[in-house]
Amino acid sequence: MTVEGEKTTPRAATARRALVGRLSWGLADQAASSISNFAVGVYVARSLGVTAFGVFSLAWVTYGVILNVSRGLATDPLVVRFSGVPDASWRGAVARSAGTALGVGAALGAASVVAGLALGGRVGPAFACLGVMLPGLLLQDAWRFAFFAAGTGRKAFVNDVVWAVALVPAMVAAARVGTVAAFVLAWGASATVAAGYGYLQSGIRPRVTEARGWLREQRDLGYRYLVENTCLSGASQLRAYGLGAIVGVGAVGAVRGAELLMGPFLAVLMGLSLVTVPEAARVLRQAPQRLGKFCLLLGGGQAAAALLWGGALLLMPDRLGELALGSVWHSASQLIVPITLGVAGAGLGTGAAAGLRALGAARRSLRCQLFASVCYVGGGLGGAATAGTVGSAWGVAAATVSGSAVWWLQLRSALREHHHDPIREVRTS
Repeated sequence: MTVEGEKTTPRAATARRALVGRLSWGLADQAASSISNFAVGVYVARSLGVTAFGVFSLAWVTYGVILNVSRGLATDPLVVRFSGVPDASWRGAVARSAGTALGVGAALGAASVVAGLALGGRVGPAFACLGVMLPGLLLQDAWRFAFFAAGTGRKAFVNDVVWAVALVPAMVAAARVGTVAAFVLAWGASATVAAGYGYLQSGIRPRVTEARGWLREQRDLGYRYLVENTCLSGASQLRAYGLGAIVGVGAVGAVRGAELLMGPFLAVLMGLSLVTVPEAARVLRQAPQRLGKFCLLLGGGQAAAALLWGGALLLMPDRLGELALGSVWHSASQLIVPITLGVAGAGLGTGAAAGLRALGAARRSLRCQLFASVCYVGGGLGGAATAGTVGSAWGVAAATVSGSAVWWLQLRSALREHHHDPIREVRTS
């Protein structure tokens, strides 16, 4: 008994250290992403004012929709099926996955350019510039997923640092021009620099010509994840467009300003699958009985951290808020409480979402996301019609908490089915 304990304890300790190391690089990467996103938002808000910042926010939200299209088709299947696999298998999958992301960026980027030219006015140039930058933006994101699937989060962190460094001169140049389009170009151009560096890091050439084969091979997961992801980001886009129509474009800028204050946690939530899905998949393979606890600790930790951060924001003096957001601060500060509750609810739900992704239960996760998206749009627009910007924020908070409850109910059912018949669960999900 003693000899066996001596053999297994070091192995378990090594596995725990490896897990802590991967999660630490994931947190470091998300911190780098969060800081750069926050800095961009603050700099643009202070440079342009609330109305023009609202236009920039519409382009940002649209990018979020397209990013989730790319993730659903290209990189979500990659992290589910090629995390911790042999290097040769990983490299072949990354080449096809990154090629798919690049192809999505080129196709939807062309559509965005056409739409922007047709729209004209204040919004059109921002969308046209976004379309030009989309291939680089999506490829940079694809490299991050690829590195986390391989367990080399350090490379993803370095890539995000390269993007952040490239942002500095780009933002300074955009401020001299002083237009929304200039800031969109600066943001996308710096991401393209990081995408090029990702190619040097990996030594893998994206194979756009094999995108069709990748989509065919991953269609059982990819198309469900596509619908799931676009429901989430599409709901956010519909809420932003509807809020702008009901209350005004300035309201969109106010909501975005409040989200910037919660930026560290929103950035983690948006890119959470970079770390948690591969780790949940590893837990499922090595100790499936621990997956539920892993997801609960993950979601509960995020929710608690979001509440603590929101509490700190409520204590922040107006002088500091105005220093950060300029004229946007006054309207954004009124939304801190509902935004905090919404982010905490979303953080709790992402723990369950990671578990469903690891189980490959795409059908269940799709149902959850459809429900959450309908609630999000209904709550956001219904609240806006009833009580303006503040009402929209409270409606979204209530919707997010309700959606989180559904995610956990579905995970509990999926875990029960998996423990009862693991082969059937994987086959039918």
